[in-house]
Amino acid sequence: MVSPAFQTDVTMTASESRSSLQQAIFNRRTLICIFTGFSSGLPLYILAQLVPAWMRTEGIGLKEIGLFTLINLPYTWKFLWAPLMDRFSLPFLGLRRGWMLLTQIMLLLSIAALPWLDLNNNLLIITWLAAAVAFFSASQDVVLDAYRREILPDTELGFGNSIHINAYRIAGLIPGSLSLILADHFDWQTVFAVTAAFMLLGIALTLCIDEPEHRYTPHTLRSAVTEPFQEFFNRNGVRQATLILAFIFLYKLGDNMATALSTPFYIDLGFSLSEIGIIAKNAALWPMVFGSIAGGIIMIRLGINRSLWVFGVVQMLSILGFALLAHVGANLWLLGLVIGFEYLGVGLGTAAMVAFIARTTDHRYTATQFALFTAVAALPRSLANAATGYIVEATGWETFFYLCTLLAVPGMLLLVVMAPWQEAPQAEEARA
Repeated sequence: MVSPAFQTDVTMTASESRSSLQQAIFNRRTLICIFTGFSSGLPLYILAQLVPAWMRTEGIGLKEIGLFTLINLPYTWKFLWAPLMDRFSLPFLGLRRGWMLLTQIMLLLSIAALPWLDLNNNLLIITWLAAAVAFFSASQDVVLDAYRREILPDTELGFGNSIHINAYRIAGLIPGSLSLILADHFDWQTVFAVTAAFMLLGIALTLCIDEPEHRYTPHTLRSAVTEPFQEFFNRNGVRQATLILAFIFLYKLGDNMATALSTPFYIDLGFSLSEIGIIAKNAALWPMVFGSIAGGIIMIRLGINRSLWVFGVVQMLSILGFALLAHVGANLWLLGLVIGFEYLGVGLGTAAMVAFIARTTDHRYTATQFALFTAVAALPRSLANAATGYIVEATGWETFFYLCTLLAVPGMLLLVVMAPWQEAPQAEEARA
């Protein structure tokens, strides 16, 4: 017979567990993560979805569109100027909020300016302007990532980053759905102006939140540059640090390549812009809402390590969904299923990876280390994706997606070392 005292302890433990879960979900930090995710995702998806659609409808070839993804290089090199954002405060709003406001205003202006030049006669100038959008977007990511890391306790890293990433993905519905629908009824200048106006949500966030407490600020620019790298390699050792960077690069390599030309893929299958926009909106929204809640709760329960395994498998299966669509052809129902599963699977994989990155950073160097790790994660999107147009034209869409699935395998194999399944969530928190 179980003693009353033991039953009381069990009841208290279950009650405390529910209370802890509710506190991790329903708080102001969760709301902030929604806004940071939306503000971060919007400019990236404008470059990844809206700009390729604009270029394709204006007669630009797949090879040129594929090479155009090289404008995303600022996402790869952002760690070079991240120390400036750790070291210097602008003369308004504080260390984090000042940089947030500046980058968001510049994004608003540069996005709206994109279509005011003729695409066929001014492609080089437009490329530089798009690169400026990527630069301001990458810079905003530096400070938003640092801010989020500084306000989230370690126990909320999984859920907070899941909310951030899924809001990030929801932001893709603006250029990937609403803007495409508008493009069938308005000129591109109006479409880009309306899309850019959504950056006002990020500006509103910046003006409403508080500046976090900074435990340590580098005293010189030199220390801001060198100390984050020294700390990372000294803490992990050269071999382990190299494996961490390799894992961050490889984990999302396959799905990054698979989604690089998703909008031109849908167009080539024969879908209209309105069909793509409407299906994307309805098929992506509910999987995204479900993923943001379920994925975050799963990470609280399973821990980051096991979530990387589960979400990685779902992520690989979502790539095969694109291959099935390429095999079947233009089918609206299948398009909806593929987009919905892609938003669920890839979004969850990204959320787990960002949580892993956040756990790997040191609180004293959040901006620079976070920028370094996310820059490594962005390498496939910036470099490997540049070749996607050539690969598709050489192999066809279906074979291309099978290749992307194979490229996801090495990252999964590294989980054995980087995120062992048998390590319990409590052990993860203690290590963090």
